[in-house]
Amino acid sequence: MLNALEVVTTVIVGVMVGVEFSVAFVMNPILNALPEDSGQLGHAHGGRMLGAVMPFWYIGSLALVAVWAIAGWHHHGAGLVVTAGALLILSVIMSLLLLVPINNRNKTWTPDNRPADWKEQMHRWNRYHYVRVAVIIAAFALLAAALT
Repeated sequence: MLNALEVVTTVIVGVMVGVEFSVAFVMNPILNALPEDSGQLGHAHGGRMLGAVMPFWYIGSLALVAVWAIAGWHHHGAGLVVTAGALLILSVIMSLLLLVPINNRNKTWTPDNRPADWKEQMHRWNRYHYVRVAVIIAAFALLAAALT
């Protein structure tokens, strides 16, 4: 049963990492290259869509890692799992304090109501997001290492 939990948790966290990596390095560059207001509208739509899903994915991933850490406390790799959990906690804190406030504003913007500094706010979100992606990649790597 522990083996199944380990694999399921690693896969769920890995797919989450893939989505966030794709946002940073695939979707945002595509949206930023669109003409006129299309990119900003795409960012707003993505903020609404992913903003509704990702909180459950982050908290769910953290919960699975916590169960793995508790169930596998006396097994090989427990320290790696606990460290991965700490990194996921950091990613949730970063999200709540840094990224969500910007995203909550962004998802309501249209070309008619966006603030004058909207591009600056999106660049700030992207910088925070790059750091968060690095944090969750590290957590995923630790979980993968704990499987061995």
